[in-house]
Amino acid sequence: MRPFILALGAALLLLSGCGSSQDTQSATEARSTAATDSIALTTYKSATCGCCKLWVDHASQRGFLVDARDVNNLNDIKQQHQIAPEYQSCHTSVSENGYVFEGHVPAKLIRQFLQNPPAGARGLAVPAMPLGSPGMEVGDRFTPYEVLQLNNDGSHAVYASIDRPEQQH
Repeated sequence: MRPFILALGAALLLLSGCGSSQDTQSATEARSTAATDSIALTTYKSATCGCCKLWVDHASQRGFLVDARDVNNLNDIKQQHQIAPEYQSCHTSVSENGYVFEGHVPAKLIRQFLQNPPAGARGLAVPAMPLGSPGMEVGDRFTPYEVLQLNNDGSHAVYASIDRPEQQH
């Protein structure tokens, strides 16, 4: 019986080392998103927008509970949440506590923001639709972009600069 247990233990050690670095990365991401399981976002989007659906998938895969709502007039939602035209994108997400996340903001940065909201901030925005941002992936094409912090006084600041795709995850 003892040789069998030793052989089984050795096989398990070998198998545990056979996972790819992507498997390890996925396990690490799963652990890091465990704390977001209870964070709900309501995402307002157009029913016909494919990149919005992909962004919802991005956030959901990272542990957010996303209630995606198709609306006929996104301008009303953006006005309601005081998102100025220069900060707008194709969808608007709102957290349970009223913070807004406009456009293709990486889930990682939403989590970081919600864990420690900056004083005077009301959310984050990625204006327009930068190529390679979450939901806007097109092969290996990528355009660097900034994630802006939207402040209660109407001003903004750069919250993060995304210069490489791997910074989003």
